[in-house]
Amino acid sequence: MKDNPIIVQNDASLTEQETLNSVRGYIIAAQKQVYTAVNSAMVAAYWNIGKQIYEACGENERAGYGRQLLKFLSEKLTAEFGKGFDERNLRSMRQFYVTFPNWNALRSELSWTHYRSLMKVSDETARNFYLEEAVKSGWSSRQLDRQINSFYYQRILASRDQVSVAAEIDTLEPKPEYEKNHQGPIRSGISGFARQRAFL
Repeated sequence: MKDNPIIVQNDASLTEQETLNSVRGYIIAAQKQVYTAVNSAMVAAYWNIGKQIYEACGENERAGYGRQLLKFLSEKLTAEFGKGFDERNLRSMRQFYVTFPNWNALRSELSWTHYRSLMKVSDETARNFYLEEAVKSGWSSRQLDRQINSFYYQRILASRDQVSVAAEIDTLEPKPEYEKNHQGPIRSGISGFARQRAFL
């Protein structure tokens, strides 16, 4: 498989623990690949849905036609695809497009959950800071939430000891062990990715 970066190493002298660690590594790497592929597809779909709703409703989705359209879409999409397409979530998708109108500015490293948190930050400079820091530091969505809720952006600007402020997240909201070891946000097994509600 040419495009698969998972490399199998042959070494007959491995101990049981080393073999287990290697096998776990392959599983986690595969989960990360699946998570990344599904996440990118879902973020793209939600952005495009938001764009379509915005273009259909104009500036105010709460005006008569906007409310009617969201209700119509919610009923039809829920009947066909199940949970995850209620009016509130469709509004979030529209807000996603409004907040991030430039598709090329989105980062593939971030999940829909990251973007939902970022949309709550009204200051564009702070929001862009959190976006870049989440990517650079590999923050989980929980870590991003904690940083936003603790006014990390404002604290880092005001601090004389920015290194200590930046490092506190690892103590206050540490990553799960598998994320520390394998540099990726894996939240469920491969079979779990089929569940739409995990992404809303």
